Amino acid sequence: MITVEGLSKTFQGATKGTVVQAVTDLSLNVAEGEVFGFLGPNGAGKTTTVRMLCALIAPTRGRAAVNGHEVGRDDQAIRRTVGILTETPGLYDRLSAEANLRVFAELYDVPDPAAAVKRYLGLLGLWERRHDAAGSFSKGMRQKLAIARALLHEPRVLFLDEPTSGLDPEAARLVREFITELRGEGRTIFLTTHNLDEADRLCDRIGIFKTRLMAVDTPAALRRTLYGRQVVFHLARLDPAWVDAVAALPTVQEARAVDQRLIVRLESPEENNPVILRRLIALGADVQFVGELRHSLEDIYLRFVNHDAEARS
Repeated sequence: MITVEGLSKTFQGATKGTVVQAVTDLSLNVAEGEVFGFLGPNGAGKTTTVRMLCALIAPTRGRAAVNGHEVGRDDQAIRRTVGILTETPGLYDRLSAEANLRVFAELYDVPDPAAAVKRYLGLLGLWERRHDAAGSFSKGMRQKLAIARALLHEPRVLFLDEPTSGLDPEAARLVREFITELRGEGRTIFLTTHNLDEADRLCDRIGIFKTRLMAVDTPAALRRTLYGRQVVFHLARLDPAWVDAVAALPTVQEARAVDQRLIVRLESPEENNPVILRRLIALGADVQFVGELRHSLEDIYLRFVNHDAEARS
């Protein structure tokens, strides 16, 4: 659905003759029906990438295709067949919510504008406010109205640039739930966000990006690659000798003590946890409970970004 090969973008710098490299040799594929999270710090080039893929700005070099249309050759077709939510959506403040959507429905040649407007205002909880000026809306309501605008023409590919930025928890939750509904409809969603917990919950795969792509995979696969699988055995008392005894088991990759907890790295905890439990009980340990240590997406993200900063310095 989205294919990118060596996509790059440079801008003229503040000093004459200098250039700023915003995106460097980006290559990736996003499958149909996938929610792909594009994560990176401010100034990483995420929004620039979205603008290139939506044919709003031209790449300096490289190729990209969206929904079978090539960037730079089929730009009008791309703009007509994708939906985009920018971080700061421009709405006509003096027009009502309904009138805002009618304008864009007509621009997109939506077959039944009235029905499309009613549907999406209703889905996003704005139908009762349809006659109110967009300028009177809260930030959360404006964001929902902008999402409705992006969906009016039923695009199969949707670009969401920081869709919950600055929203209160209730509005952010509604937007996340709506993204989940869209995913269930089989739409392809390219999502940029600073909310790593949100990306972890919503995205099939994530790309960690800072002018160049540093990693791309499912959150679970990135966790396994960086940390393996780690199980925590909470004990009433921890004898240091038990650590060595567990570490000697053939399926255990590493064992270490933290307070009264034994942390064990191993493959397939489902198969090997019973072996460790039997060994601990035989040694006289009182096992209170067992749980898997799950590193957050924030841990993964910061590890890549900080490693990149160290490598550059």
